[in-house]
Amino acid sequence: MSVAAVRRAVREFLESVEAPPELCVAVSGGADSLALAEATAHIGHKAGHTVRALVVDHGLQEGSAKVAEDAAAAARALGVDAAEVLKAEVGVGGGPEAAARKARYLALGGHDLVLLGHTLDDQAETVLLGLGRGSGPRSMSGMRPHDPPWGRPLLATTRETTRAACAELGVEPWQDPHNADPRFTRVRLRAEVLPLLEDVLNGGVAAALARTAAQLREDTEALDTLAAELLTRAGGPNGLEVSVLAVEPAALRRRVLRRWLLDSGARDLTDAHLRSVDALVGRWRGQGAVWLPGNLEAWRAHGRLWLSAPQPTTRGE
Repeated sequence: MSVAAVRRAVREFLESVEAPPELCVAVSGGADSLALAEATAHIGHKAGHTVRALVVDHGLQEGSAKVAEDAAAAARALGVDAAEVLKAEVGVGGGPEAAARKARYLALGGHDLVLLGHTLDDQAETVLLGLGRGSGPRSMSGMRPHDPPWGRPLLATTRETTRAACAELGVEPWQDPHNADPRFTRVRLRAEVLPLLEDVLNGGVAAALARTAAQLREDTEALDTLAAELLTRAGGPNGLEVSVLAVEPAALRRRVLRRWLLDSGARDLTDAHLRSVDALVGRWRGQGAVWLPGNLEAWRAHGRLWLSAPQPTTRGE
């Protein structure tokens, strides 16, 4: 029954997108990715697709090359047409988890569609991480089922289901030691926080968090559409008309400013950055420029917002 559930999730996902002739599946050797690989091969072949497994060797653990080759072999045994091992260059920025994730996505890039084995449990953990960091609704909206080139067919499927699917298939998944290492925040969420919440709130917490993510994602996408329209009306990359922005709600203004700043080269924006730039519109008192990551500064002059490299002179209205 679990194998059928995973296959159904993959079939429904593929029916909802314009799938390319070749489907790629990221395979780690764990239960989630192996169950996904089998289901993709089963459903994809029926629909005329070829299926390729992509295994990333991060090189962070002793014996990682063998683990990667074993994962590729397991994927082939489960029916994929081809499996290849990709080497990742893991940096140091943002901590080990973030660095490994960035390297993994870089290694997996270059394909039209890559299916990832993120489950409902992963989505719940992502929402909790966003909540704990105070990152706002965009972070708490979790992972999108389809965020080209990434596809996540299993976001409504539990980790328990993928493990049961592997048992039904007679497959022994690889147990990543990092998934039991309490030095990693996500591991503690998985092993300590979510079980406690499930106990205190009488179950159903992971599913509830996933539903919350879906609701926030719908709201975020709707507001992003309105923000894109407002950005066009306000002027775009060569400065924004303050009078157009000032009459809009602050929450919508900040979405416009976020898109404008990111498109102009700003990086690693925080809520504090956005609120400081928004103050040039909503709480203008002749204040100076706002410095932003990426060696940029936002400033107001002649009724418009501007963005440039820092200047030695003081600007004003």
